[in-house]
Amino acid sequence: MSTLVFLEHHGDTIQKGALGVLSKAAQLDPDTSAVVIGSGVSQAAAPAGAYGAGTVYVADNEAFAAPLPQPRVDVLARLVADKGFDTVLFAASVLAADVAGGLSARLDAGLNWDLSDLEGSGDGLVGKRSALGDTVRADVGWSSTPRLGLIRAGSFDAVQNGAAGTVEEISVDVEDFSTRAAMVEQAHAEQSGPSIEDADILVTGGRGLGEPEGFGMLEELADAMGGAVAPTRAVVDSGWYPYSTQVGQTGKVVSPKLYIGAGVSGAIQHKVGMQTSQVIVSINKDANAPIFEFSDLGVVGDL
Repeated sequence: MSTLVFLEHHGDTIQKGALGVLSKAAQLDPDTSAVVIGSGVSQAAAPAGAYGAGTVYVADNEAFAAPLPQPRVDVLARLVADKGFDTVLFAASVLAADVAGGLSARLDAGLNWDLSDLEGSGDGLVGKRSALGDTVRADVGWSSTPRLGLIRAGSFDAVQNGAAGTVEEISVDVEDFSTRAAMVEQAHAEQSGPSIEDADILVTGGRGLGEPEGFGMLEELADAMGGAVAPTRAVVDSGWYPYSTQVGQTGKVVSPKLYIGAGVSGAIQHKVGMQTSQVIVSINKDANAPIFEFSDLGVVGDL
């Protein structure tokens, strides 16, 4: 098996989820490489070797400055053709999903998505995907190579293995059709503190807060603990908090060291997004709230 991991970056920082996928890939396959694609990304690529990449390929070109999928598909398709990779893995994000889908079409390759785990099987690979509302996990595979896998966010921890991979600059010509889309504007939400995906401590509020002003308490708590605040789907649908921070099946998947749920009932759709948290603490007036079934500590009372 020969594995390539797509490392998405924001600025000079590789995304934590992508490094987690790289760490897992390196455990399964000693012949694991990674690729960073962008403009001015050489500095960002250097630390990736410590997470298990024997070689970190860097495609550094102004043509890759905007986070558009097709130019990145060009780079990955060329690496697969030139280096013979039989597996390409991605950490789930909006951009990674676009790139994985485009690469699947370009190479006529099978893509398994929403994978929560990977296991080696002889010279191949078996993916684990949740099904039936996350109540069971199914084994999924590939009938041919290259195998493409899109890994659910928060599935793997980013673990350094003490290695120091080599960095190799590559040059790839962008296809004419890949230049037909242009980014005219890129907006960034104002944010203080860590993102909900990167936060070690996450304070989540549900409808039990009673009103949107209740999130002020959670924000004070998160600030004091150096964490981040997230809402449930019901809160977002009520317009109390931004959709971009929602945790759950239709939001983001998180795996903080500490999850605090305040007034969160624990519906299965929310559980899907936070069940991999290391320690789960829940506060709810309803002693029969579903979230208590999978909490490490449950407080029945007023949040």
